[in-house]
Amino acid sequence: MVTAALVIDMQNGFCRADGSLPRAGFGLPRIDTVIRNNAAMIDAVRAAGMPVVFTRHVFRPDLVDVPARMMAALPPGTTPLVRGSRDAEIVAELAPLPGDRVIMKNRYDAFLYTDLELVLRLMGVRRLLVSGVVTNACVEATVRSAEQRDFEVSVAADCISAPGAAYEAALASMAVFATVGPWRELLAGLQTGSAPAGATT
Repeated sequence: MVTAALVIDMQNGFCRADGSLPRAGFGLPRIDTVIRNNAAMIDAVRAAGMPVVFTRHVFRPDLVDVPARMMAALPPGTTPLVRGSRDAEIVAELAPLPGDRVIMKNRYDAFLYTDLELVLRLMGVRRLLVSGVVTNACVEATVRSAEQRDFEVSVAADCISAPGAAYEAALASMAVFATVGPWRELLAGLQTGSAPAGATT
């Protein structure tokens, strides 16, 4: 059974201090550690011969596709994640390699209005090892959507980030329908077909 790493929105706009979201007051805790953990996980996944799929959350330059609720929460003049900008690029430490897939999206759920499901099905993927940001928004929305499409989902708790209470609540929520734990344990289980059950933080 094919397993893919699904790395969600690890972009400068979310993960760098000068990104549009941190500058607007939406910085992420432990993000440097989360970037390092993602880099190690992706290296291990590639070494195991598993595919890597990235998502990028991007908006049109005129921002017409930004949800009204999101724009209302941002300071006036903020231009988040504009397609083609540095803000929208995946952080350099995790730069996709030739052969990796990159899915563009503009909603929390990476399956919504994208070809993510088609790409995964064509690769024969049945199981996902999910990482990225933000835990209680794009990560959780995508994990829920993946489970409803009958993918087996594991969530790397040490490779995701959100503010404290939201992070813990999202982990508990996702543990109802996905396997949650440290990436090394999850990957080892996926390779042997015995991914650990339950939530581990």
